[in-house]
Amino acid sequence: MSHSHEGHSHVHHHAHGGGHAHGGEWLHVHAPADKMRLAFWLTTLIFLAEVVGGFVSGSLALLSDAGHVLTDLAALGLSWYALRQAERPTDARMTFGYHRAGILAALLNSLLLVGVTIWVVVEAWTRLEHPRPIEPLWMTVCALVGVVINLGMALAMRGGDNLNVQSAVLHMLGDMAASLGVIAAAVVIACTHWYPIDPILSVAISLVIAYGAIRLARRATRILMEGAPADVNAGDVVKAILSVEGVRGVHDLHIWSIANGRNALSCHVEMDGVMTVSETQGVIREIEHRLQHLNIGHVTVQVEDEAHPHDPSVFCAQEGQGAPHAHVNGAGGGDSTGRRQRR
Repeated sequence: MSHSHEGHSHVHHHAHGGGHAHGGEWLHVHAPADKMRLAFWLTTLIFLAEVVGGFVSGSLALLSDAGHVLTDLAALGLSWYALRQAERPTDARMTFGYHRAGILAALLNSLLLVGVTIWVVVEAWTRLEHPRPIEPLWMTVCALVGVVINLGMALAMRGGDNLNVQSAVLHMLGDMAASLGVIAAAVVIACTHWYPIDPILSVAISLVIAYGAIRLARRATRILMEGAPADVNAGDVVKAILSVEGVRGVHDLHIWSIANGRNALSCHVEMDGVMTVSETQGVIREIEHRLQHLNIGHVTVQVEDEAHPHDPSVFCAQEGQGAPHAHVNGAGGGDSTGRRQRR
């Protein structure tokens, strides 16, 4: 689409990867919603087993782990819902689709895990002050159910780039680790009757879970804040654009993620003012092609001539802040204003 405005041409083109191997995958990644549904029901089975086992054995550790599993049930249900939302097509209200639903779910899941960690630490302190005798055999049997099911689910869903699925796998690994801690505590208690081992292991496991949850929260927050993707180097992007024949400069550059692995870019490029709209199409398609190799699948380019009224800085200046410093590492081929160096 193009039109004339104040003496320069605006050409907006979106790269959807038609005919290109990289782009085809970018728009057709389907999250395993069916696996998430199975995980939800299997986790329900773990919860019921640990509640029954906790009451039969008198194990507060097992009941505490059942409470942990209950929070995971809520998280998995939310993740399942988010994955179904991500499969919905784009519409006039959600022009980028519903992929951010998964990012919101991942952020909520990570915060939930941090909350569980705090609860476990407080509960562990109480149990250190007031230890209670438990039946280690039932502890071991019921905890083994959790280990086997969680391990199977985590292996089945591992390896994906979807943050929502990663958060669910983190929950499963956390549950498995907690169950292993319960088994280890049961063995120690059966052999030595040293009850403090149970809360000590619980705290150690919960801190590991919290570390992973905080990292996940940072990644989700970066996407929600429209931060540049961690796997995209802005300097390489500017260099790639400036290296295209016919491009004299680039400014007002924005790089962000719609969801994890779904990167987008918009920018203004400066070309010779005498080029026709048809002639600029070849330049734009070459920019799209090069950016796809940099893991950017959705590209919007606005074409302008040298008389454009915008600030020449690579990144957009906020109103009242003046021109920002480019700070584009490894940009090569251009100066701090994003223009091709002339010899």
